Amino acid sequence: MVDAKVIVIEPSDSQARTLEDLLRFLDLEPVRVHHLAELNRAPQSAQDWLAMIVGAETLAAHGVELVAHLRSMSRPLPVIYLSGEGPPKIVESSGDLAWLHLELPVKQRRLSAVLDQAQNVRNGHPTQPGAHRFRPSGNSRAMRDVHRLIEQVAPYDTSVLILGESGTGKEMVARHIHELSGRAAHPFVPVNCGAIPADLLESELFGHEKGAFTGALSTRLGRFEFAEGGTLFLDEIGDMSLQMQVKLLRVLQERSFERVGSNRTIHCNVRIIAATHRDLDSAISAGRFREDLFYRLNVFPVQMPPLRDRLEDLPVLIEHLAHRQGQSAGRHIRLDKQAMNCLARNRWPGNVRELANLLERLAILFPEQIVTAADLPERYRSAGACGCCASGVHIVKPLPAADPEPVAAPVSMVDERIVLKGEGIDLKDHLSAIEIGLIRQALVEADGTVAEAARLLKIRRTTLVEKLRKYRLSA
Repeated sequence: MVDAKVIVIEPSDSQARTLEDLLRFLDLEPVRVHHLAELNRAPQSAQDWLAMIVGAETLAAHGVELVAHLRSMSRPLPVIYLSGEGPPKIVESSGDLAWLHLELPVKQRRLSAVLDQAQNVRNGHPTQPGAHRFRPSGNSRAMRDVHRLIEQVAPYDTSVLILGESGTGKEMVARHIHELSGRAAHPFVPVNCGAIPADLLESELFGHEKGAFTGALSTRLGRFEFAEGGTLFLDEIGDMSLQMQVKLLRVLQERSFERVGSNRTIHCNVRIIAATHRDLDSAISAGRFREDLFYRLNVFPVQMPPLRDRLEDLPVLIEHLAHRQGQSAGRHIRLDKQAMNCLARNRWPGNVRELANLLERLAILFPEQIVTAADLPERYRSAGACGCCASGVHIVKPLPAADPEPVAAPVSMVDERIVLKGEGIDLKDHLSAIEIGLIRQALVEADGTVAEAARLLKIRRTTLVEKLRKYRLSA
């Protein structure tokens, strides 16, 4: 990367000087740009241009223009955006470009790691197509905390333990940590410890020599060797047998192992990321998990929140999953506002995996259509999940039916006439459901800012805080 040029678009002179000093220290040439119009004078595909560093204010004010300029280039530059929180909306909406996040305040080690990723992108490395390929979706407070932890630990070789219920996206977090690390150009190798029989797991991890056991007809490399230089992801580590835990602990301590049937020591350079949905503290107390291994793995814990605790992320997740489904299978769907309301009132015991499976099913049943509440499976239209489709309420449109308008967030039904059925309705529960839907929509529109959400709802901030506490909602 010596003598490569990096464009710096940062309105703050002090921040720009810091970046320029760090870039020069890394043997890079910073090129300060004060206005986007100056980009038109930069070479469109010069080999010595490495990346572009853009401040958050510039992205917020001129993000659309910047994206248009990048797409006009024959070979778009990777864009490193500065932010203390999650990505701006323009980043989420232009995933075809290579976006890399540099957390504020800027640190030399983190900048160096991000520039390594930019180099991988410029080199067209197949394992580094873009820094948001595996980024978990969502901008709720809980997910902003997860994103912050990911970006803090990614540049280091520290062991990470990802905790959370099944289906919350633990493997995606592991892949994103790898993607943001200096190991991104090397393999990411996942192993599900719970899916492999205990007597075969040792061979799977460490490999075996020919004739080591019945059926070992040839020498086989293990996952540790496949992951050399990269990251080994041990999923469902809580299901690993005590015997294997001892052997894994030795590898973590000595960074070496032997294949089954061999006495030759193989040294390894592998980062370990582990995950489990089990309560490891209880497993340690019950003697099912080694305490010393737990402390080796739990250097940097990341807790994934269940979907029910971040329902404000539901519109973003649905948009992302539906888009991915459309790209992979060619079946695009959209959901109308009643369907969104129903899904927002579900508890999602299967978390994001359950949501992804539902959208895949809907894409098969209703390809290239707008999905309504009536199209959802019964469990999502039941009284516990959707107050507008069941619980004794029938919605009647005041005007002739028209094509439903897809929306990106739960909305209320207060602009429609409600006709009671014979069994009646619990008015208190129904009004609470409407209020919850409006509060969630306001929080989504306000990016989780309580004061702004209160302004949208035309109530005092303290009133909204009380309602958040009453309904156990998070901003």
